[in-house]
Amino acid sequence: MMRVSIPMSVALLLASWPAATQQTGPLAQVERGRWELRAPNGAAIGAVCLGDPTLLAQPFNAPHPCSSEILGVNDHVVTVGFVCPGMGRGRADLRVETPRLVQIDSQGISNGTPFALRAQARKTGPC
Repeated sequence: MMRVSIPMSVALLLASWPAATQQTGPLAQVERGRWELRAPNGAAIGAVCLGDPTLLAQPFNAPHPCSSEILGVNDHVVTVGFVCPGMGRGRADLRVETPRLVQIDSQGISNGTPFALRAQARKTGPC
């Protein structure tokens, strides 16, 4: 699987995402507001105004309309599958460490190209 460069993800993650939807399990704890995403090496990936935490699962397809489905919940990890018509599909594990810190492990296909992303999302303040 090919790793997608971090600069490509910056442009896709800077989009505003819709308001919050009802969440259950660990995602219900995630605070809404401005979130910063960083690669494992600490490099900035981008920032988002987060309403719906399931959107952290689909960083390479935002802000395109996608459908998502909770595939599983285990302790602090939520597995989300998503399909973005004409753009791609994938799945991600979102590990909620605190209401202000989420670890993302996402992989799938975006515009016909495989991607894999590991990142840390941290709330930095209000939108």
